[in-house]
Amino acid sequence: MNEPTGRTVILGVAASDAHAVANRLIAMQLTGHGFTVVNLGVCTPLTEFAAALLEHPEAEAVLIGSVNGHAVTDLADLPRLRAAGLLDRPVVVGGNLSVGSRKDGRAAERLRELGVDHVLTDATELVLLLDVLRAATPVGAVDG
Repeated sequence: MNEPTGRTVILGVAASDAHAVANRLIAMQLTGHGFTVVNLGVCTPLTEFAAALLEHPEAEAVLIGSVNGHAVTDLADLPRLRAAGLLDRPVVVGGNLSVGSRKDGRAAERLRELGVDHVLTDATELVLLLDVLRAATPVGAVDG
């Protein structure tokens, strides 16, 4: 395991989703890269992500997984929370983004329309994305 980097992320699974395995694997991956992971677990409403960010203002991103394919519905309140000044960090969503064997090709687009900053289809891209986001963040923009 790598030494802690002083970098914190908030991780959880969308509100209607009880799939825990990918969540644990991603938490282990991030911890292995030195991140402090505030893991909210499964079935996490957006308001709990917002509360966690208030408790951990040093967090550089909010990471939301969805395996059941209901992310668009689960994140429908994101525009309201962002308008209220909450969830003011990059929101990254990954996993299975639509239900059924015929995938909705617009799911990622619909998530972006809600205010999701990044949609990942491959969890191995997460650390690189966080590094890119960190490099693009002005010094002092995230408390830490």
